[in-house]
Amino acid sequence: MLNIALFEPEIPPNTGNIIRLCANAGFTLHLIHPLGFELTDKQCRRAGLDYREWVNVQEHEKIDSFLTTVDSERVFACSTKGTVNYNEPAFEVGDSLLFGPETRGLPKTVLDSLPSKHIIRIPMLPESRSLNLSNATAIISYEAWRQLGFAIQT
Repeated sequence: MLNIALFEPEIPPNTGNIIRLCANAGFTLHLIHPLGFELTDKQCRRAGLDYREWVNVQEHEKIDSFLTTVDSERVFACSTKGTVNYNEPAFEVGDSLLFGPETRGLPKTVLDSLPSKHIIRIPMLPESRSLNLSNATAIISYEAWRQLGFAIQT
């Protein structure tokens, strides 16, 4: 299926919502440390940790360990700095969608390590900052899943 990766997430309810999203869609969630909270955080549990048993959550100490776990040729960074709209790539089973921390997004070093065609964005009005992390994750991941015919991994 698809991999959702959160690079240094900071806000527990966003991660909780994304855990819930992954549980309902069959995506694997990758959390890249450091996290801005403990996974046992009350806000994280309230938002989605009770779904944890239904989702494959993998933790990685650094982005390099994440990239060696997945097919790094098929990582799509989701960023307001992207020039490719999120619906343009032809997504494939096993692709990874990488999202940055809520307050600062993906660092330039990460963006520079990927081909520009793999830095995707959600169109917004000029002067807009960004969408909420869990909302952006839902928008982009469901587009990728739609392209895959909403295939269910068994």
